[in-house]
Amino acid sequence: MTHFYSLVFLFLFALSATNAHAQAINTAGTIQHDGLTREYRLYVPALYNPAQPTPLLLNLHGYTSNNAQQQVYGNFTSIADTANIILIHPNGTFDANGDRFWNAGFSASGPDDVGFLLALIDTISAQYNIDPARIYTTGMSNGGYMSYELACQTNRFAAMASVTGTMVTQAFNNCSPTRPIPVMEIHGTADSTVLYNGSPGSLGTEQVVNYWVQHNNCNPTPTITDVPNINTSDGATAQHYVYTGGDGGTSVELFKVIGGGHTWPGALFNLAGIATCKDFNASVEIWRFFRQYNLDAITHTPTLAQATAHLTVSPNPVANELHISLNNKQLKNVYIYNALGKLMYSQSCQDNQQTLSVGNLQAGFYVVTATDGKNWYNNSFIKW
Repeated sequence: MTHFYSLVFLFLFALSATNAHAQAINTAGTIQHDGLTREYRLYVPALYNPAQPTPLLLNLHGYTSNNAQQQVYGNFTSIADTANIILIHPNGTFDANGDRFWNAGFSASGPDDVGFLLALIDTISAQYNIDPARIYTTGMSNGGYMSYELACQTNRFAAMASVTGTMVTQAFNNCSPTRPIPVMEIHGTADSTVLYNGSPGSLGTEQVVNYWVQHNNCNPTPTITDVPNINTSDGATAQHYVYTGGDGGTSVELFKVIGGGHTWPGALFNLAGIATCKDFNASVEIWRFFRQYNLDAITHTPTLAQATAHLTVSPNPVANELHISLNNKQLKNVYIYNALGKLMYSQSCQDNQQTLSVGNLQAGFYVVTATDGKNWYNNSFIKW
């Protein structure tokens, strides 16, 4: 997102703050992480009750933007006031050009933004009664990239959404989610900053969506509906793709904004010269999507009917070392679940076969689940 400090922005920010309930908390703070002072804005609605576990939503700014701008541009404040959501708007660090950004899997030696955001969640959770099963992340552009990185590298989020963001190739290749994750993508076909069809080093929108559809084991055929064109002067229309039936009740959704640019649909104001779809409100749709999902209810429960022929295990029964192989495909991650569906063991891999040390497991029946990064494969074994 380009810089857009202006009198309009300052007016809207002041309006947003003064219109909030008098008892609401809208403040700035810092934490120390990895030797850096990291900044954030916190919004706690007037409805917050310390006795009631409360959802938490991260809203991440785009490249060159900041948390104050994103709080206004990707406006969730009014939603938080009625739905009782605590909002966090963190700041990324500065790059060599002095612009704020998120290290969304770009560089292993760059800032540890995954660690920072998890530490920030822990900090806020120590101060407020946060429901750990209802933590969500979304963001604009680079903030969307970062939300995908959080979904790939952590298991803290019940669902994620990206507006005008996608995944860089390096982050995609290193993506290793350990469970199904509900995903929403909102993207304009005329986006000239993050191209809808992708660019060198950055995946196309539908390629990313298809990855998560496969990862979640959703129905690959979506339900497609036209979003009512209620604003005929905004230069854009939209189609809504919904992929249902995923593991743990998950789904994947895409809002394909036809003619839409690098903008947040339904935003309070337009960015100069860029088509902003006004036929739906991205923030409203994101919360409508998020509120369906509770982390406790999303479990990857393996079924032996899923492609057991592709994943072989031996010896079976096993005492100490279990040899697994994935025919003609490279193993990326392997998980072992007990008979109750509890995760007992996980390991990353770099070959089509792996030896697992299972000597410390109790005797009984176990399920092995493996992924090649796109599909899931299952088999079972008996531990002596």
